[in-house]
Amino acid sequence: MAPPCAGGASRGPPAPAGTLLLVQTLDVLRQLSEAVGVAGMEDEVRDLVTEMARPLCDEVHVDVLGNVICTRRGRRDEVLLLDAHMDEVGFLVAHVDDAGFLRLGALGGWDARILLSHAITVRTRDGGTVRGVIGTAPPHVLKEEDRKRTPQLEDLFVDIGASSAAEVAEMGVRVGDQCVPSYGFERLSDDLVMGKAFDDRAGCTVAVRVLDELQGEDLDLSLAVSFSIGEEVGLRGARTVAHQVSPTVALALEGTTAVDIPGVGPLRRSCRFGGGPAITIADPSLVADRRVVRLLEEVAERGGITVQHKVPLYGGSTNAGVIHLAGAGVMCGVVSVPCRYIHTPLSMLRPSDLEGTITLVAGFTRSVGSLVG
Repeated sequence: MAPPCAGGASRGPPAPAGTLLLVQTLDVLRQLSEAVGVAGMEDEVRDLVTEMARPLCDEVHVDVLGNVICTRRGRRDEVLLLDAHMDEVGFLVAHVDDAGFLRLGALGGWDARILLSHAITVRTRDGGTVRGVIGTAPPHVLKEEDRKRTPQLEDLFVDIGASSAAEVAEMGVRVGDQCVPSYGFERLSDDLVMGKAFDDRAGCTVAVRVLDELQGEDLDLSLAVSFSIGEEVGLRGARTVAHQVSPTVALALEGTTAVDIPGVGPLRRSCRFGGGPAITIADPSLVADRRVVRLLEEVAERGGITVQHKVPLYGGSTNAGVIHLAGAGVMCGVVSVPCRYIHTPLSMLRPSDLEGTITLVAGFTRSVGSLVG
């Protein structure tokens, strides 16, 4: 189990089962989605998940890197780790020019083509926000060759309405401040929501809700739930979490690419929107443990949960890529909420997929003792 951290440990009284009612799942997602937290600057998200998780577990502590590790004692010493990362893809203010325009440095994977003219929020050192827009010249003044050229990040600038570098400083904006394309969370229909940073605030929502679902239950294995930092810049926080917790079994909880959209062929469609939780078979950093995959499938079959399998020939890695290599090795898998348009200013997900993922992971947690001799 995760050791207490001096000055970082906190305990709270156990909450009754169902503290976070089913109907509140989307409110959890909304709060986490609208928070700003790029890699290494996850403070706002960390405060939220700590507040949500504290009454749902035996202990919460924040380690030296800023990972939040929540623990529930089970009947056995072996540990199941559920990990979701707090950070979102975003930017740093890399330069302020004399005319008051900001230049950006990326934190995470971005395609500059999608960024032009999007609203952006700068989070200042004192916790304030400054809104602006990623500027671009109108087509009226562009040369023909410039219209056809794919923009690069270094071509882009942010306009916050300042007319000089001194005015930027007066607004509280400095080099190194975090910024994200930022829009509010919206419920578009009974089974469709839109917002930013569903990768991986969807996974964080699953983690919080699973803790809530398990309230009052006698767990077989001990449980650690981590909200980790820095996944988008190299799976950083989860690497240290795994060494602290020493899990026997682990699941990474993710918001992943649902790309059943026009222009994407079948071989690149890693999972389907509305198809239920996605169980990873393999990705560039992990071949999921077959025992974990089989148990997830069995839990889904027993519970009548529709699932799909993610076997991407292309795509990114998850924290499971480093967790499964910790210590003497960890039985590891990945369960994801299908999300459209991740790593863009706005993503979509279906609440039915989100709820199915919560049910699947809670069921797996109840059954995981069968994997440990």
